[in-house]
Amino acid sequence: MSDFEIRTLRTDEHRAASNLFRATLHVPPSDDADWERAGRAYQPGGTIGAFDPELIGTARSFDAELTVPGGARLPMAGVTGVGVRADRTRRGVLRALMAAQLEDFAARGVVFANLLASEAAIYGRFGYGLAARYRRYAVDRHRARLRPELPAGGRVELLGVDDAFAVLPGVYEGIAHGPGMMTRPDVVWRLYENHARRSTDPVHVVVHHGPDGPDGYATYVVSGLHTHPWTKTLDVADMFAGTPAAFAGLWRFLLGVDLVDRIVADARPLDEPIELILADHRQSSVERVGDDHWIRLVDVPKALAAREYGHAEPVVIAVTDPVLPGNSGTYRITAEGSDRTDEPADLTLDVTTLAMVYFGTWRPSALAAAGRIVAGDPAAAEAADVLFATRRPAWSGTYF
Repeated sequence: MSDFEIRTLRTDEHRAASNLFRATLHVPPSDDADWERAGRAYQPGGTIGAFDPELIGTARSFDAELTVPGGARLPMAGVTGVGVRADRTRRGVLRALMAAQLEDFAARGVVFANLLASEAAIYGRFGYGLAARYRRYAVDRHRARLRPELPAGGRVELLGVDDAFAVLPGVYEGIAHGPGMMTRPDVVWRLYENHARRSTDPVHVVVHHGPDGPDGYATYVVSGLHTHPWTKTLDVADMFAGTPAAFAGLWRFLLGVDLVDRIVADARPLDEPIELILADHRQSSVERVGDDHWIRLVDVPKALAAREYGHAEPVVIAVTDPVLPGNSGTYRITAEGSDRTDEPADLTLDVTTLAMVYFGTWRPSALAAAGRIVAGDPAAAEAADVLFATRRPAWSGTYF
């Protein structure tokens, strides 16, 4: 039995939770002005804490929706602000917080939990799997040119921070969401606004207007203005384009920004076609491939029934979930969907590995070869490759 209590925090306790979390990141507490903005990013009733008798650990969440392969949107909880006080780590506090949070999600009908992991070895224990990846790339602004046959694009408009955050939520929501993308509730946009207002470098926002209205945007900062030898970098922080013309138009604008030497776009989709729109693809280079979002299937039956599948022979999978045992069981996956079954399993995997498969980021046959999936028949793993394949790589592009 644990020697601490876990409960939902009151609104007046959110700042203490924030300070505890910031301490785990080795940064000082928020001052009054910063907390006035940051506190608006807390969803009421969305933060839990562990007490013994004072606060020793915390985790918070917010409600949103997640797009799955095929286009359906399902209830999702974004998980963030997870931390345990340094003198109480490795005593079961984190495990208890994660279990309590997942049990609450399940009781409320949440289908997925979603987080960005500070350390890769932590969250697999609680059923979170690396479900999407990103790449960071750089473009030489002086030498890069767009291909002449690209769409001309529409009008671009620079906005100040005040105007931008009145416009950006509508632009984002109007863009078609691919697998892995999530809705951004008000608390997430408040987080983005807070980061923009506290940035030491000016934040610029450009919106692309297509024939039917705004259909893309990019936010960026220019760094290196005060350092010798004054190599200036334009860092793209957030960018979405609803059409090829919007993508070309935004890049035409970015490449035209003066007094910039290189453009770095971080946390971008693996298949973003920057090389294809440049006259010389070697003027772009991939600097890193990293973790995008870690997903947890809170309701396995609903998640499996909601996504689309490729055309292949049916495969029966056995899923184990020690944290939420109601998910454990055997499921028959076909091109038409998923149902529970009593048939013998072709593949056996845990709920963490299922999250890696679900969004098509990892092939079941590769996971079987690595020992993450037990395959009674190699042909079943290959059929599962086709069933779980997606038209494009999963990607979120939202931080929180």
